[in-house]
Amino acid sequence: MDLLLNHRTVRKYQSKDISADILTEILECGIRASNTGNMQLYSIIVTRDPVKKELLEPFHFNQPMVKNAPVVLTICYDMNRFLKWCSLNGTKTDFSNLLWLLTGTVDASILSQNICIAAENLGLGICYLGTILYNAPEISKVLCLPKGVIPITSITLGYPDQVPEITDRLPLDAVVHLEEYEDYSDDRIQSIYSDKEKLESSKQFVQENGMENLAQVYAEVRYKSVDNLYFSGKLLKMLTDQGFVFE
Repeated sequence: MDLLLNHRTVRKYQSKDISADILTEILECGIRASNTGNMQLYSIIVTRDPVKKELLEPFHFNQPMVKNAPVVLTICYDMNRFLKWCSLNGTKTDFSNLLWLLTGTVDASILSQNICIAAENLGLGICYLGTILYNAPEISKVLCLPKGVIPITSITLGYPDQVPEITDRLPLDAVVHLEEYEDYSDDRIQSIYSDKEKLESSKQFVQENGMENLAQVYAEVRYKSVDNLYFSGKLLKMLTDQGFVFE
């Protein structure tokens, strides 16, 4: 409980390497995660090679930890392996649809969190890289991902070279609904986000971006519509080229 309640995202790492035994133990913990039908529709790409990390870095918006972390993991939805097994055993199936893309994404996400908890339990620091979905086509080429394999998230792993502050979270009653979803009144919304807006880091964030409030920073600077549409279009084209059908 202590480990979970004190999670910190670590972006700076020592030069110390992660031994093969420790990494294997972490990945073994990862694949013990729950998954749909015990099909394990995922693959893990382990990147240690500095040259390969340098190739990946631009597609993660040049975040320094991609090169500095001793290990970068790319967690993928993988239907390629399962389809080949089915084909070799004389059966036909089709998982190129929204249902199985979401199912595989959930399984890959659960796997990823198991990996992160195992890593932190052994004294390592972790950082999720959401940037992978922005540049999934380019990252797929760097990692030679075949048809049926879609990158879902990346994780940097290493021994921490910092002790960052614990990131704020919304209060529990903001996200927990008892028995049925209780929609939010305007007053409750303002109350839920008030502590986040009062943080000095939030105020600085607003000032640096020349906005009036924190919501504007999120909606008009960090995750603005034009960027969302552009990167969504790239991802949709990749999925369409892979044969996914969403009708």
